[in-house]
Amino acid sequence: GWILELDRGRGIPYEGNYSAWLEQKDARLQQEAKEEASHRKAIQAELEWVRQGAKGRQSKSKARLKSFEEMNSRDFQKRNETSEIYIPPGPRLGDKVIELNNITKSYGDKLLFENLNITIPPGAIVGIIGANGAGKSTLFRMISGEEQPDSGSIDIGSTVQLAYVNQARELDGKKTVFEEISDGNDMITVGTYQTPSRAYCGRFNFKGSDQQKFVKDLSGGERNRLHMAKLLKAGGNVLLLDEPTNDLDVETLRALEEAILAFPGSAVVISHDRWFLDRVCTHMIAYEGDSSVTFFEGNYSEYADDYRKRFGKDHQPERIKYRKMN
Repeated sequence: GWILELDRGRGIPYEGNYSAWLEQKDARLQQEAKEEASHRKAIQAELEWVRQGAKGRQSKSKARLKSFEEMNSRDFQKRNETSEIYIPPGPRLGDKVIELNNITKSYGDKLLFENLNITIPPGAIVGIIGANGAGKSTLFRMISGEEQPDSGSIDIGSTVQLAYVNQARELDGKKTVFEEISDGNDMITVGTYQTPSRAYCGRFNFKGSDQQKFVKDLSGGERNRLHMAKLLKAGGNVLLLDEPTNDLDVETLRALEEAILAFPGSAVVISHDRWFLDRVCTHMIAYEGDSSVTFFEGNYSEYADDYRKRFGKDHQPERIKYRKMN
């Protein structure tokens, strides 16, 4: 039989007798208590973030660096077994991360940027914004060594291990999610630890039958999570994330934010998602048109305020304009 419980204006059906109802109700109340605690934690984190300015967020970045030893401990590894998205920490990051020294880059007669100087500090989460075609992905390819600047130099710190998540990289559509991430092995190396492959897949919200889906049948958001799961397992200490939020549902997006904020290294993120950039970034690299690029300390909202003061108008995505090469 069935029992229908009226609880706070809702009808909740339970299958079974009175004893079964009591057991199911107890399980439901325990789950609600967990969800409520998680909700309170999320609200507290939101309030903390709102109350912080750029300096507060920069201090938080330094605190993440100081927590490296805990992040790299086996206890931390075990505590993160149930995380939806977990970015394994790489080796300890030194004082020098990425330095762009007077770099210039053009395509044909189109100048992307000229004499660009940027120093990315340890612990920074740097957002990159600009119109399509401005040169954001080109900057990533130069940092990763896939392309060279026309002039100037890019210096990468000796302790830096890059992890580059590029959505354009090929996945094998004939493989399952599990096979693509684990190469069919029950155990995989994540950072410096061995971990069960299926548990690692689960951290990126591939659970149960989802791990047996063929790559060719995945949605855009699922492919994005698969890219991250596959490439982040190496354990780099500087992340290059190219449009990581594309097609993600709200819960996975929040899990990604928390994973990046907990990561004890540095990250550089290309994104059009202003809310995401507001929540995670300590610095911004902004392509402002006419081949001009600005490096700003602060999140997107703080950059937008600065842009408004400098240009007398709100920052909006615009069709990109280039200066011509001399």
